[in-house]
Amino acid sequence: MTLPSVLENAATSIGEEKSDKDLRILEQQVHQKLTTFSSGKSKCNSDGNMASQLTYSTESDRNVLPLRPIFKDYAWGIRGLDSRVARYALESGIIDEVDPDTPYAELWMGTHPSGPTTLRDGTTLEEAVGGPLPFLFKVLSAGKALSIQAHPCKAGAQKLHLENPANYVDDNHKPELAVALTPFEAMCGFRRLEEIAILIKKHPEFAACISNEAKLAVFLANRDEDSKKSALRALFQSFMSCPKETSSRQLKRLLKRLQKEQSCDHVHPHEEPPWERKCARAILRLAQQFPGDAGAMAPFFLNYLLIAPGESFYMAANEPHAYVAGEIIECMACSDNVVRAGLTPKFKDVDNLVNMLTYSMGGPTINAGTPAYGDDRIMRYTPPTGEFEVMVITCNPGEDITLPLLPVPSVFIVIEGSGNTDNEDGQRLVMRPGRSYYIPAKCPPLTLAVNEKKRGPLKIALAHENMHKDDPTLASAADVGSKEWSGEFALPLEVRSVTSSAPNTPMSSPRVKMNGAAMAAATSGAYDVPKL
Repeated sequence: MTLPSVLENAATSIGEEKSDKDLRILEQQVHQKLTTFSSGKSKCNSDGNMASQLTYSTESDRNVLPLRPIFKDYAWGIRGLDSRVARYALESGIIDEVDPDTPYAELWMGTHPSGPTTLRDGTTLEEAVGGPLPFLFKVLSAGKALSIQAHPCKAGAQKLHLENPANYVDDNHKPELAVALTPFEAMCGFRRLEEIAILIKKHPEFAACISNEAKLAVFLANRDEDSKKSALRALFQSFMSCPKETSSRQLKRLLKRLQKEQSCDHVHPHEEPPWERKCARAILRLAQQFPGDAGAMAPFFLNYLLIAPGESFYMAANEPHAYVAGEIIECMACSDNVVRAGLTPKFKDVDNLVNMLTYSMGGPTINAGTPAYGDDRIMRYTPPTGEFEVMVITCNPGEDITLPLLPVPSVFIVIEGSGNTDNEDGQRLVMRPGRSYYIPAKCPPLTLAVNEKKRGPLKIALAHENMHKDDPTLASAADVGSKEWSGEFALPLEVRSVTSSAPNTPMSSPRVKMNGAAMAAATSGAYDVPKL
């Protein structure tokens, strides 16, 4: 088809009802002909989407280049158009239509061999960069829980890859950062040992899946960190090694009791504390998603967190976690290594998971970002690792904002809204949710602008090598330490130490005013053993 005929078809289509698929095919035809006609070097100052395609050349290191990411249809993904990953994949042109029955789980932007991103002309992103990127940028849409998992450190990844390359496909570590796009539920890091001890006492079905030796270690652990970590390891190893017949039987009993307690006609002797409701409902939900899997009891030993949109957290290597539901932007070191132990039909490697964990207690820091480059519309999320950093940039209606000039390659994706772009080379690019771009190092920075008549802001998420490693905004549970993290129950120290065996639940326990003798007992290292 010649250029005039393509343009004639495009003109004829104006005013006609066309499906998204037909319009996308027409757009691609026009784009291909115009790109051929202009040799990729023409400039155009109109506001049309097609004109924006003419302002880049894949041979130039001064041009921002459109990307074709890769999507993954893991079973836990959100199905159909409810998935942000599906909508982004459709907008980026990597799929022609959305299947309502397909789980659209992850969108990858990076150079990892398991899902290499390409440019529009088929050139790989790695070829455009001149080598692999140190990070892998993702969008996740989780419709149900991911596995109980951790990612190995570099030494562990090298060992696992050497011993089992089929299940551990590379030799790199995989610390990761997540920024919530919707309310996001996740289990992150081990609970404090005091909390686990209370839950063992309250739930005999959970206690029956743990050996007496491990329970005794939990109840008799000293205040020093080594003693607590040793007890926590014994508990986790005992629970994960529990015979399936025992764990399945106890899980059924637990579910039956929790369902009765959660029913409308059940009369509570007192108001149920929020932490108890959250724990019970999480277990019921996980058990429904993974019938018969004892991993549904994970909320008894992992912190169960709700992350608000815009908030972020960081998971270091060798820290347990399981994402439950919601949508996030995720950035990590360039790796696809996952060591799993529950809530999955995939390969489980319990022994390696038990051996690799740090057994730090408490969850990661939760942070809403820090203003960067002197502009509070640019929020940076910085982990304590060198491979990656994320910025979320917001441009409100009637405003414009210039992206920072970066000395390293970067990738960004439009996550909300629409707008225009410009730079000193006159680049005008399509800014719609799901469009992603590669920015070469030292490329003239783009200026984003949003028409004042728009009803919402334009938001992009940008990932690059960490430029603020010495000033991180996020920390893992191991870095935070149990002294700074009060835990999900937030018990005061004196209550945890002196009244831990009281019948009151953690949130309903009274704040005890302590006299001198009681204070001395609290600081002496004594710990009352809860009664089973």
